[in-house]
This record gives sequence, C-alpha cells and structure tokens, in this order.
Amino acid sequence: MDNKLLAADDFRMVVDFSPLISIDLVVKSSEGRVLLGKRLNKPAKGFWFVPGGRVLKNETLTNAFSRLTKVELGFEVSIDNARYLGLYEHFYDDSALSDSISTHYVVNAFLIELNELVPTLPVEQHSDYQWLSEIDLLNADNVHNHTKWYFMNEKGYSV
Repeated sequence: MDNKLLAADDFRMVVDFSPLISIDLVVKSSEGRVLLGKRLNKPAKGFWFVPGGRVLKNETLTNAFSRLTKVELGFEVSIDNARYLGLYEHFYDDSALSDSISTHYVVNAFLIELNELVPTLPVEQHSDYQWLSEIDLLNADNVHNHTKWYFMNEKGYSV
C-alpha cells in the first residue's frame, strides 16, 4: 500500500475533527545535550522544539521513523537504534492551516542518542538549531512546554 497524502481541503477537515498521530525525536548528544529547532510553522511557530512529524496513512511507525529522521535530521536512523519514551498528547489553539482550527497530536516520543553532533541540519521546518542541557531547556521561556514534557515523567503515558 502506498502512503497517502490528503488534498488541502481534506486535510483541513481531518485536522478540524481528528487527532493526528506523530513521532517526536528527542535527540541527545554524547554530552547529554538535546537538539532543538526553532519552528517555522504553526502550531508552536517561533518556539524551540524537538524535531518530529506526522505518521502518514498506511505508513508503519518503523517506516515513519526512518522517513522523519531523514527529513528532520538529514540522515536516516533505524527505530531499532532508538528508545521509546512514551505516548503524549499535544493540544494547540491553532494549526498549520488556520488560526481558527485547533490541532490535537497523539505523539510517540523516541530518544536517539548520537555519538557525534550533526554537522548540518535541514532548514525546511526549523530556522535555526541549538543543543541545550536538560536544565537549560527546562528553564528557557522560548522552549515549548510540549518539548519540556519529555523531561518531566508525569506528563506522558508510558508503557
């Protein structure tokens, strides 16, 4: 089966009436710093956020993980090289489509530990990148709360 992308009007209807399934990538360096990108798009536009994206129709989590690491990090990582952090819900008052349409994500968060820093990162979804310690991340006003939740155990639905 092919992965399916919806036409804009159909996608608007889905976002308006259904939750979206997504994967977030909590990428840590060998020094324990976390990769954050400054979001270019709504929701959470302008905030520092972990990389990630939606799972497409007929796309397995394994394939979505591989695709998203390639798109979001610039290189492919196998889901076998990640650790599942848990299930999270993200609610936003706006969406990529409209300020008047809210967004609800059901997020599968995964931890990826890298031995070396990524030299170049894609700029389609994020205008800039930074590596922050967990303490700095949790104390920063411009890091989105949904990203902070990955470091606050009581916020997710772990398995």
